Amino acid sequence: MKSIDGGTAPPSRETGEGPSFDQWRAFVAVVEAGSFSAAGRQLGRVQSAISHAVAALEDDLGLLLFDRSPRIPVLTSAGQALVPDARRLLASAHAIVARAHAFAGGVEARVVAVVDALFPMEALVAGAARFRQHAPDTELVLRTEALSVVTQAVRSGAADVGVASQAADVQDLLTAPLGFVRMIPAASPTHPLAALSSTAPLTAATLAPHVQIVLSERAPSRSTKGGLNIDGGQTPDQGVLSGRTWRVVDLETKEALIAGGLGWGNLPEHRLRRRSDLKILDVAAWNRDTFRLAFSSIHRPGQALGPASALWLESLQLACADLVDVPHEPPTGG
Repeated sequence: MKSIDGGTAPPSRETGEGPSFDQWRAFVAVVEAGSFSAAGRQLGRVQSAISHAVAALEDDLGLLLFDRSPRIPVLTSAGQALVPDARRLLASAHAIVARAHAFAGGVEARVVAVVDALFPMEALVAGAARFRQHAPDTELVLRTEALSVVTQAVRSGAADVGVASQAADVQDLLTAPLGFVRMIPAASPTHPLAALSSTAPLTAATLAPHVQIVLSERAPSRSTKGGLNIDGGQTPDQGVLSGRTWRVVDLETKEALIAGGLGWGNLPEHRLRRRSDLKILDVAAWNRDTFRLAFSSIHRPGQALGPASALWLESLQLACADLVDVPHEPPTGG
């Protein structure tokens, strides 16, 4: 048969097996070392073994990869075209072996982490970036939940580790402090409370008639409708001053409803910094540190954390040291 270079190539073997990893490695070694003998020295093999591997590769492909008529073998155009593919194939094979060795050494193939919705996204992203750098072969699965749903996921084993707020019940879990976030009351500038707050602190009586947007849970409770805890769920309400509430289970919806002028509510300070379309409310019963929400990493007692799970918690600790306020005394309020 004819090769694409016009030369005569050995007939292809109809074995169905295809070229082996060893054949491709020998081919790339000859390309990089410049000769069959140099490739043999590079791989610690005799020249004849390298020559045989490359010849077998050519046989399997039905192509001449080297012109052997000169004293030093020269790549054919087909050989030149296949060099980048061969290098990628070898790199992928080495990566697979490295991953297998890591898993064999106890590194988890997957870490499932559940994070409270109020935890700063900047810290989460920074922690994830460090985790990817140091554990590139481990899949990270992130769940965002609210309040006791976070701790329930860790207790049940649905998540390996988590980040919970002080509002959740963490009594039977191992915790390590990460920092805290201030919760600040806010409303749209078009909301009636925005104008009232500009003239005097808002009293409980002033707030009572206005809808307060409250973050609630997905977990089962005594009073549910459509899967939402309409009575506040397992975690008691904190910071609810209005007699009228709308309940949501994610922070994005809460923020959007407040920005849309449909109610007021507490939002994390780090999110308010990014919004010029919201007005901070002056609530008479609260000061800036009344609702300073502390966060902790959590995992089950007796749980032997794998290297990747431990790395994830360490990555969050380092991220929070840079991006999240660290409390110097016990937080107050909820």
